[in-house]
Amino acid sequence: MFDTKKRAAIVSELQKYFEQELETDLGQFDAEFLLDFLIKKLGPAFYNQGLEDAKGVLDRRVADIADELYEIEMPDDL
Repeated sequence: MFDTKKRAAIVSELQKYFEQELETDLGQFDAEFLLDFLIKKLGPAFYNQGLEDAKGVLDRRVADIADELYEIEMPDDL
């Protein structure tokens, strides 16, 4: 899912969070395990919300295009 560099950065942020906020040392293995768990359990919800957000943007853009097409429509005198 994430490339090696991005995954390492996320693991590092998890470790930093646990140290600063929870005063708990989270080892590399545990942080990677936690990341895998979060991806598996929370990832689909975030992914689906992202799709819904994108769909909303797309729907608004299509509506704007439809409005613009209506504005340039020529009268039909037939």
